[in-house]
Amino acid sequence: MNIVISKPDKNKTRQRRHARVRGKLSGTAERPRLNIFRSNQHIYAQVIDDVAGVTLASASTIESDLAQGTKTEQAAKVGAAVAKRAADKGIEEVVFDRGGYLYHGRVEALADAARENGLKF
Repeated sequence: MNIVISKPDKNKTRQRRHARVRGKLSGTAERPRLNIFRSNQHIYAQVIDDVAGVTLASASTIESDLAQGTKTEQAAKVGAAVAKRAADKGIEEVVFDRGGYLYHGRVEALADAARENGLKF
């Protein structure tokens, strides 16, 4: 008798968590949503007004000047960059959307850097 134990797909469970959280929070023009997407190679951050459906500011490690150092250092640079770009557009307060990821490692580094550079959440 063969019993096959299948591991749950980590990305599917993350997407389920993200969908559950997104049902409860959304960004407005006064307080947009700081969304994070983390892949194996890159990290992306966007400040989104969900009412109008527009991205107000964004940064990612695809930009060559932010892709130096370890992944955690890169995440911190992205957090600082997105905070500065949001501040240039007059955005001070955001709702933090960690995208279903644990608040740990790269996600935490990005959030801390964004806070140090003027975003409030």
